[in-house]
Amino acid sequence: MRIVKTAEERKNEILDVAEELFAQKGYDNSSTNDIIAKIGIARGTLYHHFGSKEEILDALVDRMTRDGINSAETISKEKRLSIYEKLTGILSSLSVKSSAGKEIMEQMHKPQNALLHQKMQERLINGVVPLIAQLITEGNKSGIFKTRYPEEAAEMIMIYGNTAFDDNENLTPGQKKKKGKAFIYNIEKMLGAKEGSLEKPLKQFF
Repeated sequence: MRIVKTAEERKNEILDVAEELFAQKGYDNSSTNDIIAKIGIARGTLYHHFGSKEEILDALVDRMTRDGINSAETISKEKRLSIYEKLTGILSSLSVKSSAGKEIMEQMHKPQNALLHQKMQERLINGVVPLIAQLITEGNKSGIFKTRYPEEAAEMIMIYGNTAFDDNENLTPGQKKKKGKAFIYNIEKMLGAKEGSLEKPLKQFF
């Protein structure tokens, strides 16, 4: 019996298969024909949802960004975690770990995808800054942080992190380590935290 899928189910199926192919073959070596063949759908079905491979990439970036923000929100509400653990968890939820995610990020760094990359960064900042700002406010109340501007500090952390480590793969191990130490040191100073207090929670990223 023929299985009829909703538009949303079919769209997600296309994205899932595209993500798998991009991870296996790379974005440049994958085509819409590959996606169509792997799913076993008509060409018109794919183009009903996405007009091109570039639109599929755009949708994958949007989904990856949305999933990262949702994960960060879940972590921020976890009462059993300390402020340090929540901060670490939020930052970790935004890092790319899968091979598909890394392939997508590689595409983001290409000049032709500059606007898409900018859109992704703006969405992450808008979605995550309020969560980090709330943690900083809680840290102020508990005495582990001391800053007058929680929201601005949260924004600086996100922008600093995105700018400094967005293309981290091009750095040598020594450069990564130095940049990581500088990041932690400067964040501690900005938050008015005790020197070294953020080293243990954040050093895993570097």
